[in-house]
Amino acid sequence: MLTTVCHFIYSCALIYRIHRFLTACVTQGAVACLARSLSLTNMQEQEMCPWYAVQVASRCEKSVACGLALRGFEEFLPLYRSRRKWSDRFQDVELPLFTGYVFCRLDIARRLPLLLIPGVVRIVGLGKTPIPVDDSEIAAVQAVIKSGVLAQPWPFLKTGEQVTIEEGPLRHVTGIIGVIDGTERLIVSISLLQRSLAVTLPRRSIRPASASHLPFAVSQ
Repeated sequence: MLTTVCHFIYSCALIYRIHRFLTACVTQGAVACLARSLSLTNMQEQEMCPWYAVQVASRCEKSVACGLALRGFEEFLPLYRSRRKWSDRFQDVELPLFTGYVFCRLDIARRLPLLLIPGVVRIVGLGKTPIPVDDSEIAAVQAVIKSGVLAQPWPFLKTGEQVTIEEGPLRHVTGIIGVIDGTERLIVSISLLQRSLAVTLPRRSIRPASASHLPFAVSQ
């Protein structure tokens, strides 16, 4: 009789443990599923938000960009490679194309976590009102970075011949044609910052930005 009771108690305890284990698995799975759903929702919401330029303290561009990413913001820090001479050697370093600024896509009503990141000075705007960066300008800079072509910071240009690249890695990018050291370059600008970057322009088919046809070739 005692043996039967012991087996019964043991069986009940085993069933209870299995029940708790299965319940925990289901709960964790539900939590993980909910977390993935919330993460996907946040990403979709961010994609609908405009880009803003975040002014940062000197040499804080990379640390602020890292802080934005850790807090779930979509950030964009365009960099270029520059060769620097030290006392005994040359070294290639990555520097910001727009010194003192990091771009961030966000809902401006939820900007407090961004403003609390060490190194952040302000969100660029008119007075205390943040102003979004033009989506087409951000897309152009992103295309330049993704293409891997040689780029460098350049003084802001407001006037010039607007052209659109029709072929190659910079296809659909619009900018101003400029001549630098005897070589034609494509100047891409962020109007809000009054800053530009210059891209080495390969032999590609381009057309005036205002035209819908009749591309013409630019030779170097």
